Amino acid sequence: MGSVRPPAQEWSSRAAPSLEDFETMADAAFRRLPQRFQRACEGLVIRVEDFPDDEVLEEFEASSEFELLGLFRGQGLAQSETSQTGQFPNMIHLFRRPILDVWAEGEDTLGDLIRHVLVHEIGHHFGLSDADMDRIEREAD
Repeated sequence: MGSVRPPAQEWSSRAAPSLEDFETMADAAFRRLPQRFQRACEGLVIRVEDFPDDEVLEEFEASSEFELLGLFRGQGLAQSETSQTGQFPNMIHLFRRPILDVWAEGEDTLGDLIRHVLVHEIGHHFGLSDADMDRIEREAD
């Protein structure tokens, strides 16, 4: 992942991407993933929030609301394939402010970082190795 920076004067009039902007970028990143990966995530809902809620922070023993970039909630491939009444859909939560914080300190483009968090949240839940997730990200370029 790398970046091409616009000239400094172009930054002076830019605002941080909104929650809606993030949702659009996350949806575009998901659609660029390999078809087999997308099929494994059928029905996945991607939700963007500014920060994880207090319950999530407590569950993961996070020391700061900036510590978590994303979260997968749902049922992975290794789990039962039958859906139960009242079961929530598989969901990825992307946390906008922590992602922006990492992006501001790094060299990657925001789109690359969003794709990275998206793939890793899904991949870890499905038991994929880091090498598998890296390959999926490369295929999405």
